[in-house]
Amino acid sequence: MTASRPRKSYEGVVLAVPVAVPYERYSIESAHWWIGRALRTLADGAGISHREFDGFAVSSFTMGPDAAIALTQHFGLTPRWLDHLPMGGASGIVSIRRAARAVQAGDVNIVACVAADTNQVDTFRKTLASFSRFAQDASYPYGAGGPNASFALIARAYMDRYGATREDFGKLCVAQRDNALRYPHALMKKPLTLEQYMSARPIAEPFHLFDCVMPCAGAEAFLVMREETAVSLGLPFVRLLSAIERHNAFPDDAVQTRGGWVMDRDELYGMASLTPDDIDFVQTYDDYPVISMMQFEDLGFCGKGEGPDFVRQHTFTIDGSFPHNTSGGQLSVGQAGAAGGHLGIVEAMRQLLGSAGGTQVADVKVGLVSGFGMINYDRGLASAAAILARQSV
Repeated sequence: MTASRPRKSYEGVVLAVPVAVPYERYSIESAHWWIGRALRTLADGAGISHREFDGFAVSSFTMGPDAAIALTQHFGLTPRWLDHLPMGGASGIVSIRRAARAVQAGDVNIVACVAADTNQVDTFRKTLASFSRFAQDASYPYGAGGPNASFALIARAYMDRYGATREDFGKLCVAQRDNALRYPHALMKKPLTLEQYMSARPIAEPFHLFDCVMPCAGAEAFLVMREETAVSLGLPFVRLLSAIERHNAFPDDAVQTRGGWVMDRDELYGMASLTPDDIDFVQTYDDYPVISMMQFEDLGFCGKGEGPDFVRQHTFTIDGSFPHNTSGGQLSVGQAGAAGGHLGIVEAMRQLLGSAGGTQVADVKVGLVSGFGMINYDRGLASAAAILARQSV
């Protein structure tokens, strides 16, 4: 195998107009309606017609049988660059990477990156039943109807190997709930104590109620463009310093205890000319707290197996020693399907633009956001991460 060449930087690529369409626990609307809401809000925020978006990247679990191409007619788009990203929680960062390269090449000017899902009464069951060939043939027919059991397997393996406890996971959940109380769109509105976390009803051991995300409906979106385009439109923006993605990492591991981030993190920090110590806040993909702990390790904030001690040594609130999932993350905002992979990106943009309101971390310059998705039985197949910086950096 030949050595890979150093990748070109993302210099000149920026993100603008962070959009969150407020979540609802259940919705009678289709995923298309939520995508349309996001596109309209993007256009209004940019001060242009949605028809001026000449690039469109979309991620959704519930817009079938349509794919991205069908949505162009549905919404009156005429893009010259189009992508459909069925990668769950990694989709947002993957869309940034692909859109950024297209922008740099001059293939496209403004890319609308949108993720949305609905949650009707029977949506979640239908999604689980057809999530993957594995789900159809080897999981759903035997009563394991969702990700809780698969992630419980991963969590138990991680706990047995590295000594993590439920109290460690609970500390992350409690901190995120504290953050969520400052975010107006979070669906979880009540404080959470560690005692409440520990005594909650079991779901799939070692998981109890507050370890698991709540499905809901909603949308997240943002624009990718060149810096000069943002300046010409008068838009505040954040800079893309670096981004990575990796799929089916470490396939020989019996059960996942690490993700693809560790394979590419030197490139992530090297391209940005930064180290983990330079990061002011982190937005991890948090469908379960064990996955956040895994990301702390694999993204270099601590060594492998040191995640439990790292959690014990830090606070994770907005004004704490390691600001993390500052909007509350999926565990307290809700998981709007594929939009969960865009939630952290949109919140990171708000932080760096200084527009986060009640969740604003003081004096931030650089943030890291990571994504994770597409669980089968014993691992998630997709992982990604990006480093973003405020305009003046």
